[in-house]
Amino acid sequence: MAIARYPSIVIDCPDPSALATFYATMLDWKIEPRPDWVDIRADYGQCISFQQVENYSAPDWPGQDVPQQMHLDVVVDDLDTAEAAVLELGATRHEHQPGTTFRVLLDPAGHPFCLCLS
Repeated sequence: MAIARYPSIVIDCPDPSALATFYATMLDWKIEPRPDWVDIRADYGQCISFQQVENYSAPDWPGQDVPQQMHLDVVVDDLDTAEAAVLELGATRHEHQPGTTFRVLLDPAGHPFCLCLS
C-alpha cells in the first residue's frame, strides 16, 4: 500500500515565477502561481514547486562551497537539440562537463540540471 501518490520537489530560488516559467516551458507543464510560491504540474499529477528565499545563494557546482541543493535529470532524445532549446529559455551551459551521455546546465537561478540521453 502506497502512503502517497507521488513526491513533490521544492526548489529554493530568488524569483519563483521566473524559475517556474523556465521549467514549465521546458517540460510543457501547467503553471499554478501563489504568492511567493509557484507550482508547475504535469497532466499526470507530478509537481515541482518553487519557493522564494531571501538572500538566496546559487550553488557552486562542482565545488561544494555552496552545495548544489538539488538537481534534476531531464531525459531527452537528442542532446544537441535539447541543449539549444533550454539555452534559448535562459539556461547556461556549465564549463565542467564530466560525461558524454549527459550535459550539465544551470537554470536561470544557478541550479545545476542535466540533460540525459534516454
